Amino acid sequence: MAKHRSSRRNANRRTQLIGLTAALAAAAGTTTVGLSSSATGPANASGSTGLNPSQADALTAARIDRRDLGSRDASRIDLSLAATRKAAAETAAKQRAARLAANATLTQRRSLALAAAKAAAAKKAAANAKALAAAKKEALAKAAALKAAAAPKVVLPTTGYHLTARFNQAGGRWAHNHTGLDFAAPMGTPVRSVMAGEVIQADFEGAYGRQVKVRHADGTVTSYSHMSEFDVSVGDSVEAGTMVGRIGMTGNTTGPHVHFEVLPDGGSPIDPEPWLRKHGLNP
Repeated sequence: MAKHRSSRRNANRRTQLIGLTAALAAAAGTTTVGLSSSATGPANASGSTGLNPSQADALTAARIDRRDLGSRDASRIDLSLAATRKAAAETAAKQRAARLAANATLTQRRSLALAAAKAAAAKKAAANAKALAAAKKEALAKAAALKAAAAPKVVLPTTGYHLTARFNQAGGRWAHNHTGLDFAAPMGTPVRSVMAGEVIQADFEGAYGRQVKVRHADGTVTSYSHMSEFDVSVGDSVEAGTMVGRIGMTGNTTGPHVHFEVLPDGGSPIDPEPWLRKHGLNP
């Protein structure tokens, strides 16, 4: 009888030892524990460890703790990965913003440089145009001066006058239509040669009264009649504006004036007004 109780106590101890070993194994990640010994006997057919309720609870608790620990570790890993990703995203965003800012600055600099270049080009073009216009104006002025210097100087035959008769005008005081312009002015007003030339006549010429004729370089002859006196002689050289006589009433006239004629190459007279205008004068 005593031997039977001793055997039962030894069996209980082995059972507790097996349960404790199973619990430790479960905590370490082992799901099944199988012990065999000649003293304990073979395991049952299902591989069961034969845990009592308290041991099963301990094994379940260990499994739950292990699962919770794994879940916490996974959560910490997820949080760490999320933080790393967030930091990487922030870094990438900062880098992208820096690149955009650099590109914007470069674009602005290029735009300013382009605007400055365009302004400089426009300023240079304006300066060139101004210089060209000034040069053209100067060239025209020089050309006009040369032309004026080359052209014979021409003046009107008298001053303080008014016209009393024009070319080809009919009248009872002359035999044919009028052959020149009549410049009426007070007695004694100087009469001038309209261009430089040589005096070819200074004489009394019937109805023309005292008359002077001057031949000019181009062959044109100008005539001045009805003067009260002569101030030149045949063969004299005169300049434009040289006095050849004075206003008078000699010959066929009803008042003091100079009868002025233009005779190309000394031939028939032409209308003096267009000829004077051609030389820049408006009688």
